[in-house]
This record gives sequence, C-alpha cells and structure tokens, in this order.
Amino acid sequence: MKVIIAGSTGMVGNLVLANCLSSDQIQEVRSLVRKPTGLKHPKLTEIVTSNFANYSSHSHLFQDIASAFFCIGVYTGQVSDEIFKKTTVDYAIAFATALKQESPGATICLLSGAGADSTEKSRTPFARYKGMAENQISNLNMKFYAFRPAYIYPVAPRQEPNAGYKILRVFYPLLKALGKKYSITSTELARAMFHVGLYGAEKQILENQDILNYVK
Repeated sequence: MKVIIAGSTGMVGNLVLANCLSSDQIQEVRSLVRKPTGLKHPKLTEIVTSNFANYSSHSHLFQDIASAFFCIGVYTGQVSDEIFKKTTVDYAIAFATALKQESPGATICLLSGAGADSTEKSRTPFARYKGMAENQISNLNMKFYAFRPAYIYPVAPRQEPNAGYKILRVFYPLLKALGKKYSITSTELARAMFHVGLYGAEKQILENQDILNYVK
C-alpha cells in the first residue's frame, strides 16, 4: 500500500506520518513538504514543493495511492483572510483533485475542525472555509472522510500559537472530564486518521466523539 501526506511537519500530520512509517501494511509514504526535513526512512519519499495549489508538475506522485491525508492548516488570526482561505480551501481541493485524477479509488482523509459549516454561510471564516473544503471534496465522489476535532491537546511540548491555546492547554484535564465532545490528544487524532485511512469509517463526517471511536 502507498500513501501520500500533505502537512507532515505539523502537529497532527507529523504523527500521521509516524503511524504510516511504522505500519507493516504500508510500503511507501510520499510526503509533500516546503523544505527538506532531514528525516530518513526506507519507506519515505519526501517531495519538496512551494506550490500546494497546483500539482500539474507532480501529478505522478498521486499515482497508485491507496490512502491520502491532508493535514495542512493555519491558525485563524495569524494570517490574512485571503491566505487562510487559500490554505484551507484551495490547497485541500488541489490535493484532492490530483488524487482523484490519478488514483480515483483512493481514500482521502481531511483534517477539518469542529464547527465546520456545511452551509458555508457562517460569519466565522474558520467554519465557513472548513465547510467549503469538505463540500468540494465530497463532490468529487471519492472515499472521503472529514475529521472535525475539538480542542487538540498537543502531546509533545510546543510553543502555543496564542493566549487562547495556552489557556486551553491548562484546562485540558477539565475538558477531558466533561466528555468526548470537547477534546482529543494529537496522538489520538493521528491514530484515528491513520486507522480510518486504511479501514474506513461508518460515516463521512467525523465529529470529535466519533473520531475517538477509531483510536485503535
């Protein structure tokens, strides 16, 4: 089995990559990155690209793919609305379209987010654009799964992007105690994405509590 990942240097994508590399069922992992990571592994093929909106020169990388994972994301408030939309919608659609053209039978897993608005009418850019990406990929009629995690607790230490995330990290034990709707660890999310990418799920849109059911 061959897989392809976009966003493998991020908090979740990096863990999805690790799951893929350690799996006996996967023979090759193709990772799209902006710059070389220095990671070496016999299964890993790292492709450096500066254009995640057009894969015309890299279409061959999407051939013979069984599962694909789109984990690219940016935090709202850190970039302009234009860049946020481009990263959230345009990059995801370009990735999915290239996959559809070269490996139409492949499974694609999209890292979306809680609150994604399928009506695309939300005044919140995050909800509107996440919903837009989900809808457009769904319209490609592929084996598609959208993951909508709530607060993602970063298992590995990191520099939090803003004060809000610093507060959420402190209150994670409380969020976890409130039930399955409110939080998930980065390790759990990556493990669930990996499992669904290989074996599928009962529904296309997976909310936080659904995702936790696929942590195998």
